Amino acid sequence: MIIDVHTHINNYHEDRVVSLEDCLNLLTETMIKNKVDYSLVLTSYKVNEHRPSTKQVVEAIKGRNNLGVVSGISYLNYNHRDIREIGEYLEKGLIKALKFYPGYEPFYPNDSRLKVWYEMAIEYDVPVMFHSGDTYAPTGKVKYSHPLHIDDLAVDFPDLKIVICHVGNPWIRDCMEVVYKNKNVYADISGLVLGDFSDKFERFMKKEIEEMITYAGDPNYLLYGTDWPISNMKSYLKFMDQLELEDDKKELIRWKNAAELFNIDVAKL
Repeated sequence: MIIDVHTHINNYHEDRVVSLEDCLNLLTETMIKNKVDYSLVLTSYKVNEHRPSTKQVVEAIKGRNNLGVVSGISYLNYNHRDIREIGEYLEKGLIKALKFYPGYEPFYPNDSRLKVWYEMAIEYDVPVMFHSGDTYAPTGKVKYSHPLHIDDLAVDFPDLKIVICHVGNPWIRDCMEVVYKNKNVYADISGLVLGDFSDKFERFMKKEIEEMITYAGDPNYLLYGTDWPISNMKSYLKFMDQLELEDDKKELIRWKNAAELFNIDVAKL
């Protein structure tokens, strides 16, 4: 079984508008080709014709039992209506997590303005995910997206389940320490490459992930994710196969950790 905890249906080719339905169909087709059983779709911190809202995605995936929604939260632009709407979705079990975008927006994860969201995540027992490391856009400010900032949050909110996206790349060693130190912190391996892995970069990143596991112990904190369509699913599965790990540890990363963390009922897949 394979669970991809990090996909998007944003239209990254903004010279043309692509329908939400077409984006979802392409995701589903790509999952079938690569034998991916379930994917989480992460919505953006901003909404426009190329980036659908949480509400739009929740409505659009009805009947697609192999997809779940992670709600993108804007630090700069949320209001009481957003809090109420997301709270209702959480209560109904329609979203699996909340996603924040430090680096793309100028804030640190322990900012008090976000406390209401963290308390909501704890109440409904869903994880919070954070963009971490390099930003896809050159306008991002990476001082905000360093994985060390997650440590403050993990200590202040020990009941909050936290996911460091992209293993904090290029600060993977710092991510390694935060994950090792804090039992409520996880990391996904998404977005390590644009498109396909080259052989050279695959070898480099393989060594980095294996060293992380050597340092932090059995990978019950590590999650498989791709960042599709930015990263290629087929190339990512090949990368996963290259890791020198026992099969049972690979299974933890491929799906078992995600199923438990995001409360995914794999019996229905």
